[in-house]
Amino acid sequence: MNSWSQTQLRAIAENTDFFVSPFREDGTTYGTPTQTWALVVDGDVYVRAVNGRQSSWYQAAISQKAGRVRVAGKYYEVTFEPADSSVDTAVDAAYEEKYPGSSAVPIMQGEGPKSATVRISPR
Repeated sequence: MNSWSQTQLRAIAENTDFFVSPFREDGTTYGTPTQTWALVVDGDVYVRAVNGRQSSWYQAAISQKAGRVRVAGKYYEVTFEPADSSVDTAVDAAYEEKYPGSSAVPIMQGEGPKSATVRISPR
């Protein structure tokens, strides 16, 4: 598995313009970019689907396992995988740190979004 560079992790940590585009069913066409709140936790990148496992981008990411993301105007080819629940507490804390005072943070820490946590790695 490939790792993010420190420069890439810094860009992800400092920007809110993180868009995911999992492949469509054909495995080659990118889906519509969806803005997400990306977080860096222990050198890994995580996002949650606000609508939980029912989210179309989440379902595509988990079934296709690949696609691309855009952050700070740059595109990266990536893999998507369900995150292990052992990172839930750290991801919750990362939401509070990156988006302090946002009314959306408690929503993203709810059971629906928490059940749809995705780990994103470069490929």
